[in-house]
Parts: sequence; C-alpha cells; structure tokens
Amino acid sequence: MEPAQPADRVPADQPPGDDRPTADRQGGPGGPDRLPGPSAAPGKRASTRSPRDMAISLLVLLIPIALLLAFYRGFLGGDQPTPIDPVPAFEQARSAGEFPVSVPSGLSKEWQPIRASYRAVEGGSTLRVGYVTPEGRGIQLVQSNVPPEHLLPTELTDAGRPQGQMDLGAGTWQRYTARGNEQALVLLQPDRTVIVVGDARDNELREMAGAVD
Repeated sequence: MEPAQPADRVPADQPPGDDRPTADRQGGPGGPDRLPGPSAAPGKRASTRSPRDMAISLLVLLIPIALLLAFYRGFLGGDQPTPIDPVPAFEQARSAGEFPVSVPSGLSKEWQPIRASYRAVEGGSTLRVGYVTPEGRGIQLVQSNVPPEHLLPTELTDAGRPQGQMDLGAGTWQRYTARGNEQALVLLQPDRTVIVVGDARDNELREMAGAVD
C-alpha cells in the first residue's frame, strides 16, 4: 500500500499547471475540445418601406398595364364585336325554300351583323341573325316556319307574354316580353313567324321590324 501523497503534489496523469477539470479540457464528456462558436446571427431587419413607398411601386406597375389596355381598346378595337357577312345564311335559307326569307333593307351601316345561322330544327327550319344596333344594343332577327306554339317559348323563353299589337308597314306585330330586360316584336304569318328580340330600345326594335316587313 502506497503512502499518502502530500496535498500539493500533482497527479501523475495531469500536466503541471493545468488545473482545469478533465471534462473542461476535453470539451465535455466524450468530446474533443471546442472553440467558442460565433454568436447567433441577428434576425433579418424588419422592412422599412412605408405604405407610401409600396403605393408608388404598385402605381409604377399599373401605369403600363393601363396604357396597354387603352391602346388595345382605342386603336385595336378590343372588346368590340367583329362584324360578319350574313348574306350566306340568307342565301342558304332561300335555297332551302322552307319559308319566305326577308333581308333587312334600309338600315344604316351602324347596324352591325355579328352572327348568322340557318338550321333545320324539330318542326321546321330557323334563320337567326344577330345585330349590334347603332346604340350598341343587341337585337336578334328570327325567321322560321316552326309552329309559333313551339317557336315562341324557345326564342322568348317561358317569360314571353303578349303585350298588345302595333301596326308596322304592311303587317300587324305583337309586342311580347322576353328573358330578363329584353322585349320582342312578333309577326305571325301563315307560312312563317318573324321575331325581333333584344335589349334594344323600342325605336330600334321598330326600325328592324320595319326593315323586314
């Protein structure tokens, strides 16, 4: 048994002058020595942009868009319906010989046809030509030999109700209500029915009706 060592004697496995605990020398139990790492990175700086700056940035983006939209509408005719030639549809209906076909006459160039079709349907055939009026409204001219009891609910929907008569040209037309804010003029003849329907005002409905009567 070894004799007790003096209190000021350094243990054999510890270098002289190193009085740190073993755990401190090794960077913790079971790990190598570690240098102190950099302090945590500071958080991102909060945005200093004011609402005014953001509004100016948004305005800078919107101005070119507004200019392009104005150019598109003002110079390229954006949002304007494209006129078509309705003559082929009228000729097709005449060639079929199912009913007398009237081509509107006397209308100004401000009446723009935008769609036209002639189709055989159940119970007969129907010619439809859509127009944009001089006031920018929509009117559809329908000529058909489909029986009125089937044609009117189809063209005017179940909302169609007679509202009285009016004389235009050589015929007597019936006023009808139609879908939404539309109204219609209807000419009933033995071999065909003519309908002028749309959201146009009464004067333009009458003008179209007079052009085909």
